Amino acid sequence: MADDRRCFGALLNGLARRNYLGDTELTDELLKEQIYPKMSDEDFQQLVTKCTALTKSMVSVDMDFNQLEAFLTSQMHKKDSGMNEDKANAVRKFWKNHRTKIHETQVQQTMWDTSLKQMSWRVDLKTQSKNNDHVNAPTAIIELQLSNQESQNENQKPELLQFEMDEKKLDQFMKSLNEIRDEISLHRKEQN
Repeated sequence: MADDRRCFGALLNGLARRNYLGDTELTDELLKEQIYPKMSDEDFQQLVTKCTALTKSMVSVDMDFNQLEAFLTSQMHKKDSGMNEDKANAVRKFWKNHRTKIHETQVQQTMWDTSLKQMSWRVDLKTQSKNNDHVNAPTAIIELQLSNQESQNENQKPELLQFEMDEKKLDQFMKSLNEIRDEISLHRKEQN
């Protein structure tokens, strides 16, 4: 049974490398030849389909280990899943070793163009102005470090964007950020 667990884990690793980590040289034929050479082509394709669906379920929700345990338990109770304790152990080991790398790859693939790397701010008081109404008015100075997705090598310096906001614009900005936070919270509650 340890051999079955090892082979099942190797198939999960190979499929993850191909489907999520960009190793296009890992074809079904190569995986079958290396891992399950005695299995029929039809049985191997069914196993690949099951493993692909299994990893897709885990990746799509970025399962934590509690969710993984519940998922594996439900799989073992399904008669047609083929999941047993040895295969479940292979899945646990696979997910422990690959979860972070797959997640980071998925995030990189879904990012568009520019991303926010860092934000800093300070509040200044104007001491001089053409209009006396603006003297001693607080102004928020915001600096954003932006990084382009294509130019994320270490030699590329991030783009700096700096701007000022008066109290009214800062209130509008904070209201928008709170709306975004509320939407994210609502989305998280729906997923759980």
